[in-house]
Amino acid sequence: MNRITELFNSGKKDILSVYFTAGYPSLNDTFRTITELEKRGVDMVEIGIPFSDPIADGPVIQKSGSKALLNGMTLSLLFEQLREIREYSQVPLVLMGYINPIVRMGIDTFLEHASRTGIDGVIIPDLPPEEYIEKHQAKFEKAGVFNNFLITPQTPDSRLQQIDEWSKGFLYMVSSAATTGSRESFDEKQLGYFKRVSDMKLKTPRLIGFGVSNHTTFEQACRYADGAIIGSAFIDAVSENGSLAQKVSGFLETIR
Repeated sequence: MNRITELFNSGKKDILSVYFTAGYPSLNDTFRTITELEKRGVDMVEIGIPFSDPIADGPVIQKSGSKALLNGMTLSLLFEQLREIREYSQVPLVLMGYINPIVRMGIDTFLEHASRTGIDGVIIPDLPPEEYIEKHQAKFEKAGVFNNFLITPQTPDSRLQQIDEWSKGFLYMVSSAATTGSRESFDEKQLGYFKRVSDMKLKTPRLIGFGVSNHTTFEQACRYADGAIIGSAFIDAVSENGSLAQKVSGFLETIR
């Protein structure tokens, strides 16, 4: 069974997924970041694939991606870095990135590497669900890799229901029509959106992302969804001085 399915079937509440950019702050930090996050109780890890034109990312993730590319990070190198990850970690792993680097590698090759490495899912913001279903779904399902769709406050209810029907894994609930980034708390409009989707009783588990950065926003997200995704705030934390272990543990203490 896919590890994402196992996680959501476990009955665990307040799931915490943490995003970081592969190859940042240093080229060879990827493996250690995953194992440090798992060691400190993170439920799922999202690994960002650096890309030169990240349209959905805010300045913090854009900067980390640019630095990772300068460090020499590539998709091929990422798979090489993760070649033995399943000997040390059983946390669900999701690759998040844009379709261009995946197409450049070749979707068949990408899925072969992902399956062999033990990747459980992907998030590809610029791959429309219809295109995925029509052209790629069979290949992803054969590889055992879930494609997790995004929904936004602007997604109509009928569209939400269709995406829910297509989904395996989880729905990534984008908290606002903005790029990634931190905020102190969610406003009433955002909370209303969270409640509206919660009240729809969709079959697919939901994680709220974009703007989750502290205990308050994590708690607000968990009130209306199965958990939350934190990215920019974590990248800010690992950009500071100190050992990786100290930075990871120190940050997570501020969330739960």
